[in-house]
Amino acid sequence: MQPADHNIGRWQLAAFLAPAVLIYALFSALPLVDTLRQGFFSSDDAGRQTFAGLANFRTVLFDADWSAAFWNAMRNNLLFFAIHMLLQNPIGLLLATLFSLKGLRGARTYRTLIFLPTLLSVVIIGFIWQLILSPLWGVGERLLGTVGAAGLFQPWLGQEGSALATLALISVWQYIGIPTMLIYAALLAVPEEIVEAAHVEGAGALRIFWDIKLPLIYPTLGLVTILTFVANFNAFDLIYSVKGALAGPNYASDILGTLFYRTFFGYQAQVGNANMGAAVATLMFLAILFGVGAYFVGVQRRLSRYAL
Repeated sequence: MQPADHNIGRWQLAAFLAPAVLIYALFSALPLVDTLRQGFFSSDDAGRQTFAGLANFRTVLFDADWSAAFWNAMRNNLLFFAIHMLLQNPIGLLLATLFSLKGLRGARTYRTLIFLPTLLSVVIIGFIWQLILSPLWGVGERLLGTVGAAGLFQPWLGQEGSALATLALISVWQYIGIPTMLIYAALLAVPEEIVEAAHVEGAGALRIFWDIKLPLIYPTLGLVTILTFVANFNAFDLIYSVKGALAGPNYASDILGTLFYRTFFGYQAQVGNANMGAAVATLMFLAILFGVGAYFVGVQRRLSRYAL
């Protein structure tokens, strides 16, 4: 009877997994594979596909008409990610630590308010911040005026030197609830017995955090880092909703997502090219794959893990 029962268990497992595997294959795996394939082909005016090898990738990376836009978008993407790593995740860690303190009044309300922007549409977020920061009818200058800092107001979204940083700060404000909640959940999982034992030994709150809680949540901090990296190199919607496909001014806020959109679908005077767009998408995929792989090889496997 055991072999029959074993076979029934396998069929049950296959039946439960089949819908998820089918949906993932149809809407994620197959489009990804076809995109990778399409990057190795070129098409003529009649739409006939011919194998081009690495020609599209050489064009994107080294051709004078393409490489400047690609490397500009890559630099902007790295800056976009760096701002999130330097602001969003440390602030998320700080907020999560505060929320985990016992006796904090209004903790549930604060957690809800912090997470609420994450639930809003990016289009709505972009429109709201455009209204706030508009130099013509925005309330940003008025709000700064209430604290005597109206002279500091600038059209940050319209200046080449500040447009990308401003968009990154908007993104940090919207999505800071995600790392906060992930780290908060990890801090709640730290056993109370360990913390109480440290208190008995005379350790202060700061030492308990640095020497006990922080090492225990390193895997969660690593997960937050990976999610931040992947999300930022897939970013598109906020830049597009605020600055459009041209990601102005003068491509100062252009990232790989907006570059891919213009290349694949075309925009204004630029004619869309599916094969070149696929090449850009493949390079985006390789950049994400390289970043995640480098993190796992250089950082994640060196982390010490402790049983909670």
